[in-house]
Amino acid sequence: MSKIQIEHLATEKSNPESINLDELTPLEIVRLMNREDAKVASAIEERLPQIAKAVELIIEALKEGGRVIYFGAGTSGRLAVIDASECPPTFSTTNEFIGIIAGGDGALRKSVEGAEDSDKLAVENLMDIKLSKKDIAIGIAASGRTPYVIGGLNYAGNIGAKTITISCNPNSEIGKLANVAIDVEVGPEVLTGSTRLKAGTAQKMILNMLSTASMVSFGKVYGNLMVDVNPSNIKLVERAKKIIMQTTGCTADTALDVLEKSDNKVKTAIVMIATSCSKDEANEKLHRANGFIRKALAE
Repeated sequence: MSKIQIEHLATEKSNPESINLDELTPLEIVRLMNREDAKVASAIEERLPQIAKAVELIIEALKEGGRVIYFGAGTSGRLAVIDASECPPTFSTTNEFIGIIAGGDGALRKSVEGAEDSDKLAVENLMDIKLSKKDIAIGIAASGRTPYVIGGLNYAGNIGAKTITISCNPNSEIGKLANVAIDVEVGPEVLTGSTRLKAGTAQKMILNMLSTASMVSFGKVYGNLMVDVNPSNIKLVERAKKIIMQTTGCTADTALDVLEKSDNKVKTAIVMIATSCSKDEANEKLHRANGFIRKALAE
């Protein structure tokens, strides 16, 4: 196995604030971690223009029928799968967001660390999901140099897909391969090299922004309410009912009744109640408004 140089990476440096970590009390440890975590949001703030540009690329791709493909190894891959898997219940997406972790789904529970060293494995994974030039490929690697992610980005670029990268080192290797590079420097970890800490937090926060901001632009939100929620369990049914009541001023019984009549489509139910129309009429209003409730109600 060939050697690599990682000493220069910010994520691998020793944090002077935690040099005596093993001598601290539990309270001192968590206070220190909390102080370090507070730096993450500020680091992300410096990269908001790049994050916004990435959102614009995602919106453009989704409008053309493309998909958002997150991929990474280890913690980065797990975060990729988490964000993608939370989009269907939150926004009623189908296959618009896909998360891939090096080593397959088994790597979600048990580390398959060697998988990150294979650039060919990423190509195989992207070919399996039939990555096309319509899609957006988002490579995630805290170090910014993971071979798995580099291999996937090279393949995506070769077939003409737009690429976005998320890393926690400045001027990252993966960033050089991207249409939009989001390099957030969160500084050395409290536990040296443990990028599941600040780096992982930063990646999760950025993924939250990418998926949420892009879905807002598709009418999945009304005000700050998730009106395209998929009421697939008891909690989500209650959330859907609450959203309908809050937006229309109706009673709980009416909200639940119309939700059932709307085939469990919250947006449809809201328009039905607000404009006193049938399910088909509400769906037609939403179709003309490209899914935006505010526009449908303004007709």
